[in-house]
Amino acid sequence: MNLFYYPAACSLADHIALIETGLPYKLLGITHEKKTEDGRDFLSLNPKGYIPALELDDGTILTENQVILAYIAEQSGKLLPKDGILKWRTLEALAFMSSEIHGNYNPFFKDFPEPEKVRAREKLKKAFALLADQMGDKAFLVNNEMTIADCYLFWVLMATPRSGLAVPKNLQDCFERMKAIPSVIQALTEEGLI
Repeated sequence: MNLFYYPAACSLADHIALIETGLPYKLLGITHEKKTEDGRDFLSLNPKGYIPALELDDGTILTENQVILAYIAEQSGKLLPKDGILKWRTLEALAFMSSEIHGNYNPFFKDFPEPEKVRAREKLKKAFALLADQMGDKAFLVNNEMTIADCYLFWVLMATPRSGLAVPKNLQDCFERMKAIPSVIQALTEEGLI
């Protein structure tokens, strides 16, 4: 499989999951001109034009973090509880982070006017408080084992400094613990971030 990515972008979540599950993959960077590292036109592969995108062995392209992370978990049998409420809590956390956190980073990624940043900070503050409540004193977001939700959580926490917000202590502690996990270290290294 080919994972199309930008260093430090949200595709880092998928990169971590691929390493953690042991699935074979190749990283292919995308230029700002939408060319792939192997010379293809990224827009012809993914008309949405953004990452992440995962190219399967048969050429099928999957997009959207939630879908790619769920695909990785299903293919590997790892990082997603098999059944019961924990499976659904994991998927619920992914959806929440995608809509309520990732989407509210736009004013900081694209340098919107300050009033829009203020509104986004308020929304982010509430969203992080809800995640912190969900985590409680567990080692990871959903339970005491890493899931695909934690792969995404790592990225949303890594991106937080751009907003100027401090995150709740239990989330920050989780972020620090995750920075020591071999799959996270490998992903950060492969993307040239450490």
